[in-house]
Amino acid sequence: MKLHFYKYQGAGNDFILVDNRQNIVNHHNPAFVAGLCDRRFGVGGDGAMFLENEPGYDFKMVYYNADGQPSSMCGNGGRCIVAFAKYLNVIDTETNFLAVDGPHYAKISESGDWVSLQMIDVDDINRDAEAYVLNTGSPHYVTLTTGLKDKDVYHEGHAIRNNATYAEKGINVNFVEPADNGGYFVRTFERGVEDETYACGTGVTAVALAMAKHNGQTGTISTPIKVLGGDLNIRFTNEDNRFTNIFLEGPAVKVFEGDLVID
Repeated sequence: MKLHFYKYQGAGNDFILVDNRQNIVNHHNPAFVAGLCDRRFGVGGDGAMFLENEPGYDFKMVYYNADGQPSSMCGNGGRCIVAFAKYLNVIDTETNFLAVDGPHYAKISESGDWVSLQMIDVDDINRDAEAYVLNTGSPHYVTLTTGLKDKDVYHEGHAIRNNATYAEKGINVNFVEPADNGGYFVRTFERGVEDETYACGTGVTAVALAMAKHNGQTGTISTPIKVLGGDLNIRFTNEDNRFTNIFLEGPAVKVFEGDLVID
């Protein structure tokens, strides 16, 4: 069969998207999805998403990591699928959709390339020595560092992700350095991709919340974050270390579309 696909990127986090509202594609096949995401033998991407119908919602987001396995929430993927839904005329400028971690609200610009995505509330931030550990839809390890531009993120991130504490379920590892604008520079090793990515939406969200806790910030906060693929912003409210009204904001851009012949 011929598969029509779309390629989107959000701050360099790139994804393959498929309109599967007619349930034509049986995507419950890790080898098939991993093949799509392969950068040499497939389309190439940090993950693949299928937009499907869901009663009571505008659509459902079904997300797979690049290894072909079902994934926890992907923030930049969520922003990209919102832009995709607007492109398909499934939504206009606001939406309520269902993802693996529950319902999400999002708002998209009229131009269709800037998305504010509401993330799940966070009530629990733990410590692992000097690092912070929390779940923003996906599990994250957040550690402050220096010299981040030259850090060996792959090897250091791989070691933490596969240590005795996290090896079984895996964890995303975020290295953080304060930036001149009052925000942060972040580089992330992602489980499932098993490599550094240009951006991680749930990761930068975790960083913003962890740094608010680290600095004792409360109230309504807006945190700019620079990643390898561009700029993102996280705004939220922190009251008594309960984080609500969390929005991940940034670009979501269609790169190209095409057809792929699959067995």
